Amino acid sequence: MTNTQSLFPTTYESSRERFRGYLPTIQNMWSKASLHQHVISYDSNLTIDWIYSPATEKNEKILVFTTGEHGVECYVGSAMMHRFIEDYMPKLDPRTTGILFVHAVNPWGMKNHRRGNKDNIDLNRTFMLDPHFDPAFNPAYDKIDSFLNPKSTLTNTLFNNLAYLFGLGLHVAKMGMRDFRYALLLGQYRNQKGLYYGGKEMPEETRTLMDLYKMALQNYDQVLHLDMHTGYGPRYQMSLVNSALDKGTSDYFEKRFNYPLVVAATADEFYAIRGDMIDYIYGLQQRDHPTKKIYATSFEFGTLGDTLYGLFQSPRVMIHENRAYWHGAVNDKVHAEAKRGFEELFNPSATDWKEKAVKDAKQAFEGILKAEGFI
Repeated sequence: MTNTQSLFPTTYESSRERFRGYLPTIQNMWSKASLHQHVISYDSNLTIDWIYSPATEKNEKILVFTTGEHGVECYVGSAMMHRFIEDYMPKLDPRTTGILFVHAVNPWGMKNHRRGNKDNIDLNRTFMLDPHFDPAFNPAYDKIDSFLNPKSTLTNTLFNNLAYLFGLGLHVAKMGMRDFRYALLLGQYRNQKGLYYGGKEMPEETRTLMDLYKMALQNYDQVLHLDMHTGYGPRYQMSLVNSALDKGTSDYFEKRFNYPLVVAATADEFYAIRGDMIDYIYGLQQRDHPTKKIYATSFEFGTLGDTLYGLFQSPRVMIHENRAYWHGAVNDKVHAEAKRGFEELFNPSATDWKEKAVKDAKQAFEGILKAEGFI
């Protein structure tokens, strides 16, 4: 068994090295297991790594486990993958079950402790069955663009926080909290330095994962996909976030998995997203493989909480970090404060948070694997 703190890597390189080191262990059960990499075109030191093996006898089902779509979130995702490989992989049946583990969908973001890739693209706004990167999409974003993405140096922290609260209050009063969050989180395809930017074309990271999903659906009758994320939801209760395309209700899945918090990625239960990775794999299944069985979900480890405080704080932290990244900060102290707040939003340092996150993940692993017939 591994102690909780050591589960969580501190660098991209150490996390990748640990991941690559899983191969001999996995090959003891899946003799055909192999390690693969996609080298990022602009930096040969960055790779998306995956370990894949077909079933040893008959390809009936496949377990897909992905991490780091939002780069900085991979530090937590890597810890959960390690726990899964150590505790749950040995319970799977290699004769009928294939496995696909993906480390750092967004390696640049992980290495540089940012959510987006080198081009500031939020990969979870790029997974579309019919790609259309429409700059006119989500016109409501224009109403809040200047508030979200100030084009000036980050200055005094107290002043920045007061200006943020004033601006937020103004926009929420005009739009309402629901419409403000919808405009903020849905995604946008025109401000290249803005929050939740989806890019102008399909990023190579997205294309790489799409090919893996197509392979899984073509070769297996049943796909179970577990994806790791951090940031939103209660601080001490991980949420399972299901696709809006899944017909099952959240109550149904809570009972099915014996897990206390399941939500759908809709404006009512979580928030709506265009280009969501989980939606993509459901859409692919429904369009091209309607007879195949699928369950895909995101493990969302909340950090600031779902109280009014958390709802207000999350955008503030992201605005300050993004502003400092693109336009600089008045001094090193202010810049460090912005980075520290951002890191805590997506990769918390508190030991009690990490212990509860691991506990929640294990409960969800157990419930999902049993209900879906993997153990």
